[in-house]
Amino acid sequence: MNMRCFAATLALLLAGPLSGCAKEPAGEPPLAGARIGGAFTLTDQDGRTVTDRDFAGRYRIVYFGYTFCPDVCPTDVQNIAAALKTIERDDPALGKRIVPIFITIDPARDTPAALKRFVTAFHPRLVGLTGTPEQIAKVAKEYGIYFARGAGTGGGYLMDHSRQIYLFDPDGRPLALLPEGPPAAIATEVRKWAH
Repeated sequence: MNMRCFAATLALLLAGPLSGCAKEPAGEPPLAGARIGGAFTLTDQDGRTVTDRDFAGRYRIVYFGYTFCPDVCPTDVQNIAAALKTIERDDPALGKRIVPIFITIDPARDTPAALKRFVTAFHPRLVGLTGTPEQIAKVAKEYGIYFARGAGTGGGYLMDHSRQIYLFDPDGRPLALLPEGPPAAIATEVRKWAH
């Protein structure tokens, strides 16, 4: 066998196994075409007015909850933050293109100052958003989020709410629902749809 023929044979042998290493296309995102999300104007944890356009060009992980939540909200946000930290470590370029967003469903108590204490405990880039009761009701409806004030004792109260974790593309279109945890499962699903 001459060298040219040997080189061609070797190239074919190597191409076979290596071609299986390429990332398979994920196909159509599960929420493609869904009417979830939309324009909003809210206030962030620093008291600044923020609109949906401020996040253009970045993937968004969006979660609705409230800072006084005794259990699921802190757990879910901790899982989102840990997943994002994993992505930032493994793929810094992708990590920079993802913004995590926490939108309160309890604007009466979740002032910008309360949100700031909450979001900074989880991730340095986590954005907390609040607004008037009317603004929050509107954005929750657009994102398909149920919430209601529950009963409480001693003047306190809890909030009932759905706990979807959405992934949106850089144009604000919904891509997928993310699992509630563990962080590795969230990171895997984000990587599946975000490139």
